[in-house]
Amino acid sequence: MSAAGLIPLLRLAAIAAISLYLFAALFMYASQRSYQYFPSHRGLSAAALGLEGVADLKLVTEDAQTLQVWYAAPKPGRPVILYLHGNGGEISGRSERFAAYQSGDFGVLFVSYRGYGASTGKPSEAGLVKDARAAYDWLIAQGVKSETIMLVGESLGSGVAVQLAAERRVGAVALEAPYYSAADIAAAHYWWLPVHWLMKDRFDSFAYIGRVHAPLLVIHGDQDHVIPIAEGRKLFAAANEPKQMVVVPGGTHGTIFSPDTWALEMRFFDQRVAD
Repeated sequence: MSAAGLIPLLRLAAIAAISLYLFAALFMYASQRSYQYFPSHRGLSAAALGLEGVADLKLVTEDAQTLQVWYAAPKPGRPVILYLHGNGGEISGRSERFAAYQSGDFGVLFVSYRGYGASTGKPSEAGLVKDARAAYDWLIAQGVKSETIMLVGESLGSGVAVQLAAERRVGAVALEAPYYSAADIAAAHYWWLPVHWLMKDRFDSFAYIGRVHAPLLVIHGDQDHVIPIAEGRKLFAAANEPKQMVVVPGGTHGTIFSPDTWALEMRFFDQRVAD
């Protein structure tokens, strides 16, 4: 085939490749939340999982979604832990954590985000922040003082916790495997896409961390390949004092969500109460 005859074929191949890329990018844009949120829908009660002294409640958000929550009141003089989970599962998969916090005489409030567990709606960044805000405001309405509300944000929930702490007063914040920006994480995984242009739910924690003035604890595993420890270090560097970071040697994205971490958080919160 002559060079002149080859040129049209090359043009057709280039057009086909570009078309395929644009189709893939459009598909990923339209379906991106299915790659970011992985809810389960068991919606079990606390009692069904063996927890005692826990109220199964329904909270209504500012945009009329109904959330499944578990609440145990604090012992006298003790703070309340408001826990914001990661992007997988729901609160019914985290009963062991609930019991651990409860054993420290803390009040405990767990929220299944919209679209998770027995909660209504579909997850989004704005929606998850509304869910956290609804939980916080409910605690305040119960007479819980803002300075006794201790936030825990796990993985994706770290970004929700940072945004809540930026707009509401809390006693302290503990972040497990946090990120500087979820868009940075996605860009590393989907390097072939212009993620920073396409991503809807960016969870840019760096944009909010400077407005958080509560004592901060960051816990990150040095073998985390889902949210690399460099992300946690960047966020920690941008945070205000007082702050401390605990690096778990050999810790992965799964193994740090453990009783050792929960105990560390409770000691951190107890110290804030003592202060």
